[in-house]
Amino acid sequence: MAVDDITARAHDNSNDASTRLGPGIWKIIAVTVAGAFMAQLSTTMVNVSLSSLGTELHASLSAIQWVTSGYLLALALILPLNAWLVERIGAKALYLWCFSAFTLSSALCGIAWSANALIAFRILQGMSGGLMAPMTQMMIARAAGKHMARVIGYAAVPVMLGPLLGPVIAGAILQYASWRWLFLVNLPVGALAIILAIFLLPNDREETKQRDLDLVGFALLSPGLALFLYGSDHMGERIGQVTLALSVVLFAMFLKVAIRKRDRALIDLRLFKGKIFAAATVTQFMSNGISFAGQMLIPIYLISACGRSPSAAGWLLAPLGVGMICSYPWMGALTQRFGIRKLSAGGAFLALAGTLPLVWLASHGLSVTVLACALFLRGVGLSAVGIPSISAAYASVERRDLPMATTSLNIVQRLGGPTMTTLCATFLGWCLSAAPSPAVTSDAFAEAFGLLCFLHVLLFLATLRLPWLVPDAAESGFVRERPIPH
Repeated sequence: MAVDDITARAHDNSNDASTRLGPGIWKIIAVTVAGAFMAQLSTTMVNVSLSSLGTELHASLSAIQWVTSGYLLALALILPLNAWLVERIGAKALYLWCFSAFTLSSALCGIAWSANALIAFRILQGMSGGLMAPMTQMMIARAAGKHMARVIGYAAVPVMLGPLLGPVIAGAILQYASWRWLFLVNLPVGALAIILAIFLLPNDREETKQRDLDLVGFALLSPGLALFLYGSDHMGERIGQVTLALSVVLFAMFLKVAIRKRDRALIDLRLFKGKIFAAATVTQFMSNGISFAGQMLIPIYLISACGRSPSAAGWLLAPLGVGMICSYPWMGALTQRFGIRKLSAGGAFLALAGTLPLVWLASHGLSVTVLACALFLRGVGLSAVGIPSISAAYASVERRDLPMATTSLNIVQRLGGPTMTTLCATFLGWCLSAAPSPAVTSDAFAEAFGLLCFLHVLLFLATLRLPWLVPDAAESGFVRERPIPH
């Protein structure tokens, strides 16, 4: 069986006969991954340092948390512009602008003189950092072509190291240096990456096209995303419920406008008419949402029900990330061996098997060994869902539609996290309020983990709609599947 018969089809029109990735492709991937890694590392370092930042800047925790919230909301506001900007100025130019702006805003954060100044500069950082992750996905898809499943498995590893290294680096900085170095550390890395990007990224100016910006769609979708994220994070408050309801109204109005404008819309909804792209998008929504919901539920269980400290809970969660990092590099070979649907469905089943023990632990008491094994399995399973499904999504669209597909996928992914997290958090809150006494708090967590298992079952069903293997896209946008050779 040829190595790439079941990996993603080439999005460019170059010769597909070669099954080897040239060194030029790895240079492009290294540069693009550097941006995603730097943004992920910076976000993690800031998130674990909020209390220290509040102390240093004489701000309350409720005020300093906007250092994180402002970044995320700015990210949501700018994300819908990704496809239009790529088409207007090209991927290389946009990536350089984003990287430069992220590095410059990091310097501004490092010299911030107050909490309000730091929040303002973090908003600027979020506007540039918000485009770096989708730009990384799109440029990897362009460079890797039919090798997408193999390449993205390797490319994901350094990005995954960000959440693991972030707390360690942040702790060292806060202990031995000023908090300002949480941001200034980005400057030498950013400067080097910008120079490499100038020389190593391919020029794609000839692929740009003049397309008017859908201002009405942007005015509806961007605030809708920001309000949805804010409302999901404040569901227990009246303001959160109002903003969440308003975001749903804005989404409905955007859908109406996008359907009418078709290819002139900010997001071309006709992409979702493709069965494979739609199935992959649903799978990504469920997978990302379940991952975030688990990252919310498990630490709360360890701290509230088991009495572990936040730092101890962080170490107990490490097997989840280890499972993902260990399995990512194998995704290309496993996709080749089993195909997209089998691997994704198997990953969803494995993730479910790694979540079921959480119900038992909540009911019978914590066993660190059982927890570590369960989280490792869950990490392996989730990685086996994500990479094949995202490869299928990119393979099912034409090269010219990659910017729009990237934007659509990233929006759906970002909606999945707060949606599932809010659902599980609300259910857990209801279970805790219904508990007759604090002594049966564990029962509430068992029921919440049961809901998480049910969501895993839905994820498994979603993976069954993925193609057996790689779709071949025709110019019409419809896809077909070719059989797996034996």
